[in-house]
Amino acid sequence: MPENYPLETIRHSTAHLLAHAVERLWPECSIQWGVGPVIEHGFYYDVAMERKLSDADLATIEETMVTITKEALPIEREVMDKGEALDFFRQRGQEFKVEIIESLPENEEIGLYRQGEFVDLCKGPHVGNTGELPRAFKLLHVAGAYWRGDERRPMLQRIYGVSFREKKELKNHLRLLDEAKKRDHRKIGKELNLFHFSDLAPASPFFMPKGSFIYNRLVDFMREIYRKFHYNEVITPQILDSNLWQTSGHYEHYRQNMYFSRIDGREYAMKPMNCPCHMLMFKHYKYSYRDLPLRYADFGRLHRYEKHGALAGLTRVRSFCQDDAHIFLGPGDIGKEIHSLMDMFLICYRHFGFKDIRINLSTRPAKRAGSDSVWDQSEKALEESLKTSGHLYSLRKGEGAFYGPKIDVEISDALGRYHQLGTIQLDFHLPERFCLHYTDSDGKEKRPIVIHRALFGSLERFLGVYIEHVAGVFPFWLAPEQIVLIPVSGEAHSNYVKSVEKSLLARGIRASVDNRNETLGYKTRWAQKNKIPFMAVLGNREMESGEITLRRYGEKTTETLSLEKALILFEELNGEAIPLEFR
Repeated sequence: MPENYPLETIRHSTAHLLAHAVERLWPECSIQWGVGPVIEHGFYYDVAMERKLSDADLATIEETMVTITKEALPIEREVMDKGEALDFFRQRGQEFKVEIIESLPENEEIGLYRQGEFVDLCKGPHVGNTGELPRAFKLLHVAGAYWRGDERRPMLQRIYGVSFREKKELKNHLRLLDEAKKRDHRKIGKELNLFHFSDLAPASPFFMPKGSFIYNRLVDFMREIYRKFHYNEVITPQILDSNLWQTSGHYEHYRQNMYFSRIDGREYAMKPMNCPCHMLMFKHYKYSYRDLPLRYADFGRLHRYEKHGALAGLTRVRSFCQDDAHIFLGPGDIGKEIHSLMDMFLICYRHFGFKDIRINLSTRPAKRAGSDSVWDQSEKALEESLKTSGHLYSLRKGEGAFYGPKIDVEISDALGRYHQLGTIQLDFHLPERFCLHYTDSDGKEKRPIVIHRALFGSLERFLGVYIEHVAGVFPFWLAPEQIVLIPVSGEAHSNYVKSVEKSLLARGIRASVDNRNETLGYKTRWAQKNKIPFMAVLGNREMESGEITLRRYGEKTTETLSLEKALILFEELNGEAIPLEFR
């Protein structure tokens, strides 16, 4: 029965079921299969074929998949040596499979799985027969994907699908996907006129006035937090000589993601990160142990080349800003600083409504800078700091930055999707490369340690995630327009409406008047569509009593208050801009 198999096995077998159905439907096509791994909630399979698949084709493929499950075909494993496997797949014209086999060791045992007329290269395991597969699967869409992610290799068609044990789980997941489409930050950004993109600046967002307001308000939020935690904001150049990036190691380890230019016969690079600039700033002055920890914060614009296939609205861009900071400190301050950072991170995330938070410790990657002894020291320092802070965490081997291990913080949004935002990276390496030092209490020069940290991460990415989390319904303090005033009659009530607007603006409330020649119903629907936190319909009753009748976004009921009480309410809501713990 399906419940006896791990879900990963079911999904892997369903990927083979998909490939089997495609081959059965179009036997006349030259079909070559790439890879078909299990992913979160399902699977995908890459295929090269003459036919360009459409959504209508996906429905036909699903029907054939169901037919194959009814046939209950045995799924049988076969074993070949490398030479036999190469001959087998060459005869079948499966060039991608041949390439995979060629990359395997000579003595590797090659596994194949056969079900009916379909056979595939695979390590397994799989279910026993196609009839054991639950029919709780759905093919979602087709996208382009380069073979092995290399833009110089062939473009394949990637068929995405989801698979579950039971149909009710599938139904619930499809409901979440539908909700995700409604919350898509690109869709909401367009509807609310927050930002857009242009082919003339690929993956570099243009923020409109409302979007710019929210963006800058996030920066203001972080600046308020910085004041509480004693950060010093700095401004650094965007284009620097390549010698700097060679010193830092980025030229060797990160060059493929950087933009370069030649000026006056010298090679320069647009900065992808702020850290080398902060190293230069620390080096420029003399510091003692009394000056540490020294915290530099930087909102400088960064540029990184991301492959076209990886781009995704605001969440993966080429031009962006981070709430970036670097903390220079001595070895005795590491634990205390990390405890403070974790408090800062978790309080801020919860303030934005992210309640489910995961912490990961990422260790040395295969491609890295620095000696193993330095990595041993830095990984131990981070792990001990996490343990003594009392925070639960997961270990992610090999996912650290090239210059040091890191703590990554993931948040779960309203749909239960996890996003990595904050990062704390411990670095013994860059201070060494830049020959940084401070004077310790014994009068001797010591090497500082650097913590790289970002709370939002990229502001663009955070905003994209946050828009989807709140579905574009921003809290009052963050909303670019907080209240729209709607006169019942433009002429009869215009003076009163203007006086209310003046009072609101004078108290720092972002108010506007809808004087358009439209019906009252149209204006109220417009306010709801634009997700404005409050609307106030003002007519004879309000004008005579000096009150305003408020309706909150998403609510059908109204509340009539004196203007002064409304002002107090709005000021209280604006006061929520900073977490209570930091006020």
